[in-house]
Amino acid sequence: MTQNPPETIEELDTIRIIGHIKGQTEGPTLIFFGGIHGNEPSGVQALEKVFAELGPIQEQLKGNIIGIRGNIPALAQQRRFLENDLNRIWTRRGIEAINKKENGERTVEEAELLELHRLISGIIDEKPAPFYFIDYHTTSSPTLPFITINDAMINRKFARLFPLPVILGLEEYLEGPLLSYINEKGYVAIGFESGQHSTPEAAENSVAFTWLALRFTGVLPNNSQPEKEQYLEQLHSAAKGDTTFYEVTHRHIITKEDKFNMLPGFKSFDPIQEGTKLASHNGKQLETDKNTIVFMPLYQEQGEEGFFLIRRIPKWILKLSAGMRKLRMDRFLTWLPGVYWASPTKDQLMVNLRIARFLSKPLFHLLGYRSRTLDKTHYLMTNRERAAKNGMYRNTPWYR
Repeated sequence: MTQNPPETIEELDTIRIIGHIKGQTEGPTLIFFGGIHGNEPSGVQALEKVFAELGPIQEQLKGNIIGIRGNIPALAQQRRFLENDLNRIWTRRGIEAINKKENGERTVEEAELLELHRLISGIIDEKPAPFYFIDYHTTSSPTLPFITINDAMINRKFARLFPLPVILGLEEYLEGPLLSYINEKGYVAIGFESGQHSTPEAAENSVAFTWLALRFTGVLPNNSQPEKEQYLEQLHSAAKGDTTFYEVTHRHIITKEDKFNMLPGFKSFDPIQEGTKLASHNGKQLETDKNTIVFMPLYQEQGEEGFFLIRRIPKWILKLSAGMRKLRMDRFLTWLPGVYWASPTKDQLMVNLRIARFLSKPLFHLLGYRSRTLDKTHYLMTNRERAAKNGMYRNTPWYR
């Protein structure tokens, strides 16, 4: 008989739990993840530092603060992953399949996922709402610190509190990130990419982000840790004043069998001109076919993306999108030919491109839908707004 992984914080080995502090009064529950990728230790280092500093002021705190190590075996070897990318296997079907396997049949990352999944489920069952999930990462190339979110309004509103650029649309190109799985449950979930791997600045930015998250959620009262303005200025300076919202427009996919080499010198958020040579892929030179912005160029051995391309989202588009969602205008999408509901809860749309060729993805993006290509003629569009637990956050300090 196989033994199930532990299900509560108290049952877990302390290696998994960076810290767990329960405040003196009721309040929100914040769950921080560090080291979901084993070659990205900055988040773990930052959380260790913050939890050490939280101890002396524990009596001033509200709610629960939990810090969690992600891929422990990969962290020990300082590798992104050992067998599977732990941040690409968080799908409902995938988790069901992993659960059915015996212990000896699971990969290292599948075993890590099960323990994390049971821990997250236990926290949601045991701890008080509202919940905030924050996942720390770094990149292989130099970068401004930035936030990634699935495009629900509660995520947008919370992300706006931080003086950082925000990236939308990654969920349309990646399958199985941890935060996408959590977003499907309707909770605030944001990723913070604090800088380049293992640099002092990456850990320092994560420390600043953690203290600000504690402040913005009301866990930390206003009379504690007066360094709020200092941390805001630190992130503002590190991001060079960039608070733009961006959207992913392209992902360059690679496999472990490919020979991919990113040309040196590129950084995230670098604007590049049409015709710029970016990389070589299996001997073929890759260059841009238009003016664009490069994002997360790959300068490490492991990874499934050679680079992304992004574009700025005008502020008026963001305002229009928020207004359309408030009016729930997606109710009328199925009046269009070739568009119909794909789920009884009406959070997914099927788009038949043979009929609805005149429709473009930006229209669906305005209303909160992101697509997954099923075949050459069909998109499956998922709406984060339908799942979002807005009522859970309505009385929080930041929600408007």
